[in-house]
Amino acid sequence: MPPSKPRKTGEHVIGWVTVSYRSVILSIIGVILLVGVVLYFAFPEATSKAFASGTSFLASLAGKISGTGSDNKPTKEAGEKKASFTLLDGSVKVKKQSSNTWVNAAYDVPLEKGDVVQTGPEGMAKIVFADLTNYTLKPDSLIVVEENSTNAEQQTRVAVEVTTGTVDLSTATYSSGSKSEVIMAGSKAALAPDSSAQVRNDPKSDTHEIVMTRGTSEVTRNGETVSLSNYDKVSFKSDSTKMAKDHEVGPPTLIEPSNMMPVFSQNGTSTINFSWTPIDGAKGYHVRIAKNPYFTQMVAEKKATGSDLQMANLPEGAYYWSVQTVDGRGKESSDSETNRFTIIPRSTDSGLSLELEPFVQHGRIIEVRGKTEASARVMVNGGEVPVISSDGHFQYLTPPLPNGENVITITAQNSHGGVNTQTKKVVIQ
Repeated sequence: MPPSKPRKTGEHVIGWVTVSYRSVILSIIGVILLVGVVLYFAFPEATSKAFASGTSFLASLAGKISGTGSDNKPTKEAGEKKASFTLLDGSVKVKKQSSNTWVNAAYDVPLEKGDVVQTGPEGMAKIVFADLTNYTLKPDSLIVVEENSTNAEQQTRVAVEVTTGTVDLSTATYSSGSKSEVIMAGSKAALAPDSSAQVRNDPKSDTHEIVMTRGTSEVTRNGETVSLSNYDKVSFKSDSTKMAKDHEVGPPTLIEPSNMMPVFSQNGTSTINFSWTPIDGAKGYHVRIAKNPYFTQMVAEKKATGSDLQMANLPEGAYYWSVQTVDGRGKESSDSETNRFTIIPRSTDSGLSLELEPFVQHGRIIEVRGKTEASARVMVNGGEVPVISSDGHFQYLTPPLPNGENVITITAQNSHGGVNTQTKKVVIQ
């Protein structure tokens, strides 16, 4: 062993100790475990909860670092979806795909692939699917749910076969790659987003037609494809080799009474002025008034040559009205939008208090709150407030309102004949 060299004056010896990150981490873990053991014996329950929380956090952190963890955002599951009834009126039956028995339709009866829905002579139904496409079945109609699903990319697929009857349908703003199709007598119509159509399938008279009332679609049958836009119609017979395309006159826009408008009467009845926009080339108009929005409870049907009409002796209550244009060939257009109005008795001295709080808006829904007599009935746009508290306070949520200006009419009425009505306007954007 060679002799060590003598140190020079002022020279210092520095010793280096190599410490790895692994050693540091293991030391820290050891200290944590030691502290954990001590705490566990001192506070076992609190330590267990803290350990579980810390384990979850570390697992989440490790997952994010490795790129395999979840970001905890909710995701929609792919696969078959269920449709639901949103409106029912009269006789409506359902036959589930797994059953041979017809049951009465109900709001809590979900609709799945293969299910069949049938309306009676006085029945109407409205169904909403996963992509918010909605179908309104008119009386004596039958449909089959062929598809109602969502894939991993959240693209939706809805397909319905109209076996017989008349159906109005509207599509929503669904994502790119999604499809909404209606099948009828060997034809298939693919509707674009934000489109609506009326489908009529009558095997007895061999009448099969689709009328676009808004938007666009492509109808395919026997290898032939026909494109449709606003008020275009395609029709065919069972033995036809080609489909016939035609353009129909459109319905008018309703003016008065406007939607949800109150009409005040003096002696229990009132004369109503109806008006709508004139349509070029129209020979006349077909006016319908009913007690329900499906027009199965008809009050009156009138023909008019001009764009207005008066009707007297309508009793108090809620009504719905719609107008069709009649062209030079005597053919009627599709229905206009349906407006609702309510005839309300006018009272100069009701003796009934009605105090309203400022409206609260929840998207397209308006929350109405106020106070009246505890024994009074309160109606909001024709819908009755279900509960009035012992001190007279009430709360009511309207159905979703359309965009634009809407009229909210609140009417309180007691058993002595006292009536108090207030009307306010809201704008939905």
